[in-house]
Amino acid sequence: MPEASEEAAARLSAGLGLHPLAARVLAGRGLSTAEAASEFLKGSLADLPDPFTMKGMAKAVERVCRAIGSGEKLTLYGDYDVDGVCSTSLLRLFLEGQGAKVATYIPHRIEEGYGLNLQAIERIAADGTRLLVTLDCGIASAAEIARANALGLEVVVADHHTVPEALPPALVVLNPHQPGCGYPTKHLCAAGVAFNLCMGLRRRLREQGAFSQRPEPNLRELLDLVALATVADVVPLTGANRIFVRHGLAEISRARRPGIRALKEVAGLGGEEPVTAGDLGYKLGPRINAAGRLADAAEGLRLLCAPNLDEARALARELDSANRERQLIEQQILAGAVEQAQARPQARGLVLHSETWHPGVIGIVASRIVERFHRPTVMVAVKDGMGRGSARSIEAFHLYDALAACSEHLARYGGHKHAAGLSVEASRLGAFIEAFERIARERLTDGDLVPRLRLDALVRPEELDERGAEAVAALGPFGAGNPNPVFAARAASVQPRILPSKRDGEKGHLKLKLDAAPKLDAIGFSMADRAALAEGPVDLAFQLGIDEWNGRRRVQLKLKDLRAAK
Repeated sequence: MPEASEEAAARLSAGLGLHPLAARVLAGRGLSTAEAASEFLKGSLADLPDPFTMKGMAKAVERVCRAIGSGEKLTLYGDYDVDGVCSTSLLRLFLEGQGAKVATYIPHRIEEGYGLNLQAIERIAADGTRLLVTLDCGIASAAEIARANALGLEVVVADHHTVPEALPPALVVLNPHQPGCGYPTKHLCAAGVAFNLCMGLRRRLREQGAFSQRPEPNLRELLDLVALATVADVVPLTGANRIFVRHGLAEISRARRPGIRALKEVAGLGGEEPVTAGDLGYKLGPRINAAGRLADAAEGLRLLCAPNLDEARALARELDSANRERQLIEQQILAGAVEQAQARPQARGLVLHSETWHPGVIGIVASRIVERFHRPTVMVAVKDGMGRGSARSIEAFHLYDALAACSEHLARYGGHKHAAGLSVEASRLGAFIEAFERIARERLTDGDLVPRLRLDALVRPEELDERGAEAVAALGPFGAGNPNPVFAARAASVQPRILPSKRDGEKGHLKLKLDAAPKLDAIGFSMADRAALAEGPVDLAFQLGIDEWNGRRRVQLKLKDLRAAK
């Protein structure tokens, strides 16, 4: 439970005209002053920070403008995940709209691996490029950028991953994490960095009179790609990110971009219903990612840049097929990973490995293992003497720092607190496992390994009306860093009912009717096996929503957990 006082929430409610439930959520999350709450609630595009507060922006804008004006060829080198594909797509679309000569390069996950590689640099230089812009990679590629410089390339790094002690020898680095950067939202994804570059370029081009001969670009139209990347990359939905996603969701709901419209159709989001951040994370993002996981991530780039709906639909069908294949492979890998994890119940950190695993899918499975066992997890796919790994963590364990402490055993590594990637020679895998698990033992307590449900406020059922639900929804979009609020009610009297699942093999659902005024229903998906707990008074943890059916609107609670009342 948060430690916020009722007095602070009351002041927010009175001072800002907020519904008491919304005020209690904000106060409980540390936004207990009118200034802090107002800053969080900012939602206009005019509230976005000045892009030139980002260290290196002026120099990056000057160099890219020079390339646009001279017709110089530039290449965008993006990562193969959703963030890399979206940031490459949006910068390509912007630059092509300004008449720039643009090429793109997305490395093959299996054949080339993450980040810059020397062979690609050689090919890009040989093709006549003189300016290379890296997107969602490059911050840890000192040797590759040094080689690019030797070949006559100037490099602009646009990245958001953890900054090493020594920056790469690029012409300029755009990364909010680097020392001396004044950009206020530190945890941008790469598409957020790229969008800021577009903002800076548009301003400078306007000053140069470039739009006297052609229309000025409407950057709002690129926010669909920024929102998709921001949610898929699980960066905090606060500050600039909250504004990006709020307006980007509106763009995705309109689906003016052929690739986005086609992607929504194959994901079953073809209607007029507003798209949510959850739709981006669980329906659209995985389909973009599927190409990079199993085949060529450039398929996603072609989809997002498709000029017409016919071409986009053909590409979207291919991505949808790849996503179904990915799901089957994921289930097979998950079964083996669970078996390995169950065999090591004492380990506080898990390093799981196999020579049969597909390296493109292990990151997803690592997340599943973390959800199930609540341990930092590294999944390693071994082939031809080299292991390629993806890692995911829990709140109490800084993954990048842990890998840095094990770096003597690793060929490469990179990432941030919650997610990372690595390469390890098979002969060093045993030593790495021993080192990682030792660090986990040293840095994690038994309490850190117990999953917890964070509650925003204790409420009475009679407080849960439609106006309150709408006020809470206005605090969104919800996701990492701004989770959907969870409320609790104690000693509630309920009438339980079991609803069968429509999916074979899935648990039924638990529906509770609360004896309260007004009457409220709560639904616990796949919780039918917990119905016995509701035979007496129960403590409930739930999210607040509005159910619309047959033209009627009513408040509905989505159960997160329940227990017999103490």
